[in-house]
This record gives sequence, structure tokens and C-alpha cells, in this order.
Amino acid sequence: MVVRRAAASLLLIALPLTGQAAELYRYLDRNGTLVIDRQGVPPEYAGKGYDVLNEQGRVIRKVAPALPAAELDRQARERQQAVVDGQLRKLYSNVEDVDRAKARKLTELDGLMQIKKANLEAARQLQSQLMEQAAVQQRNGQALPADLQARLDAAAADQVRLQADLQRYAELRTSTSAAFDADRARMQRLEAAQATDR
Repeated sequence: MVVRRAAASLLLIALPLTGQAAELYRYLDRNGTLVIDRQGVPPEYAGKGYDVLNEQGRVIRKVAPALPAAELDRQARERQQAVVDGQLRKLYSNVEDVDRAKARKLTELDGLMQIKKANLEAARQLQSQLMEQAAVQQRNGQALPADLQARLDAAAADQVRLQADLQRYAELRTSTSAAFDADRARMQRLEAAQATDR
């Protein structure tokens, strides 16, 4: 009984091995010599491409050579550009949409800059008024009150902050305009390519 089980187990193990067709691998080694091997293709040659053969020597599968690094980089850039183009087409249906979006965004930034300029002018006027009060105090021989000095310092700090905000908005306006210009140019190329494909 035990012998039968052992024989049956061996038979079950051996059956898949006999039913499996042996594959041969054909590749070129470093000397350009054609090699046929049952063990597989060594890693250093696999990237150059190889053929998988059946026992009769017929090619059953071809494995293409790996692409050069420059080609892989180019394909990666193309895939990335396709993603960017897809996002651009979701945002805008045509060049005019880009122009309208740019005009809206720049108008918004211009409005924010006008508010900052008005606030800056108000801070300057406040500082001027406070300086007049301080001058009156000093002409009368009185010491400058601490609260007046604090308000003068705050007005000066506000001006510095508002100037920095204005500079930041001006830079943002420039970069935003450039980004919309780039989107517009890309949309023009996409529209031209689409017109050519028709």
C-alpha cells in the first residue's frame, strides 16, 4: 500500500515534467557567436534580444532588444506630454478659452494689486499725519508718547509689508501671464495637429 502511494506520487510529479515542452533560448554572446541554451539567457545578453525555440528548433517567441536609454527617455517625455496635453484639453476647448481665462486671471490680479496700492497710499497718509502729530509734540517740547511711536512704527511696517505684497503680486502676474502664453502656444499646436489629422 505504501509502495503504491509512493509510486503514484512519483508518477504525479513526473507527469508535468514530461508534458512540458522544453524551450531553447537562442542569443548572441559578446563575441557575436550564436548560442543555443536550455538554461535561459544570461542577464547581460537578455537586453540585446533573443529567440525562444521549441525542441524542433522553430521560433515560438521573439523577445525584442531593450530600447536604448535615449529612446526610453524620449518615450517617457512623450507620455508625460500626453498627460499634460490631456489636462490642458480638459481645461480649455480651444485657444480662445485660454485667452479668456488669462484675461480673467490677470484682471483678478490687477484688482488685488489695486487694493494693495490703495492700502499702501492709506498707510503713507496715516504715517504722514502721525509724523505731523509727532512734530507738533516735539516743537512743544513734549516727549513723544509711546502710543504715537507705536502707531508710527506700525504704519512704517505696514508700508514695508504692502510693498512686498505688491512686488509678489507683480511677479505672480508675470509668471501667470507666461504660463497662459505657454498654454496658448501648446493649444495652438494641438489644434493644428488635430486639423492635420482630419
